[in-house]
Amino acid sequence: MNSSWDDLRIFLTLARDGTLTTAAKSLGVSHPTVARRVRALEQRTGARLFDRLSDRFVPTSAGEKLLGDVKSMEQAALSIDRHSATLGDTVSGVVRLSAGEEISALLARHLPGLRARLSQIEFELSATHTALNLSRREADLLIRDQVPDLADIVARKLGRTAYAIYAHPSLAVARLTPASFKTVSWIGFDDDHTRMPGQRWLQERLDGGRPAIRCNNWLVVRETARAGGGFAVLPCYLGDADDRLQRIGGPIAEVFADQWLLVHRDLRALPRVRAVMDAVIELFQRERALLAGRA
Repeated sequence: MNSSWDDLRIFLTLARDGTLTTAAKSLGVSHPTVARRVRALEQRTGARLFDRLSDRFVPTSAGEKLLGDVKSMEQAALSIDRHSATLGDTVSGVVRLSAGEEISALLARHLPGLRARLSQIEFELSATHTALNLSRREADLLIRDQVPDLADIVARKLGRTAYAIYAHPSLAVARLTPASFKTVSWIGFDDDHTRMPGQRWLQERLDGGRPAIRCNNWLVVRETARAGGGFAVLPCYLGDADDRLQRIGGPIAEVFADQWLLVHRDLRALPRVRAVMDAVIELFQRERALLAGRA
């Protein structure tokens, strides 16, 4: 069998995604292209590689055998891609940085300064909580509040972020006493995002109740609070910098998040990646007071 890596990559993606539609979307090709290339691969191998079920494609026993070899090929190709990226010695090119929407908002305030300092670097900032794959170079750098248990990932702690209660100044903040805590309107996250800092703390004080307004994004929570929709637990670096929000009390001692800068070990010495890493580390050190709610 003499198959190109492109055909094998399509086979691998379909095995992972399970449907022609999702595989085509992942690969950036058309639905018929995936089907045609898989059929051609089956003809060359002389084996049926997938069982076509009503809702998905499932690898056959022959497909499973091929899948193991193709996964090894993918790892080798990704390793070549990462190592080839480190052959240059100039601080220039594109650096893809991913963070949650709340940290991305903080970074966005400083992107002009970062660009002025690193004028030869193009920044791609992806605001998402999705677990992007550093091995596949879906991003060069991640900022996350947890460190994945992966051997090839190098982590550097950036600092700890504090959280507090915020509301629009027009609200009667004096009413927020322990007795009135359950009677005021709260803004928080929906059931799929209760892991967000402060949400368990809030639910405990509402005796298991849920906020009256629920969102899935920190910036939407902040906008709703700015509009007078109720009280919200927010990162201090989002709330303190907003003159349409008033903090009620100090940072909540039990609510915090450690922020980590993650990079694949094969890319940490790449000059442009190293330059952005150093700049991000310096930024978080410079903004320690804001992150800790002491600004």
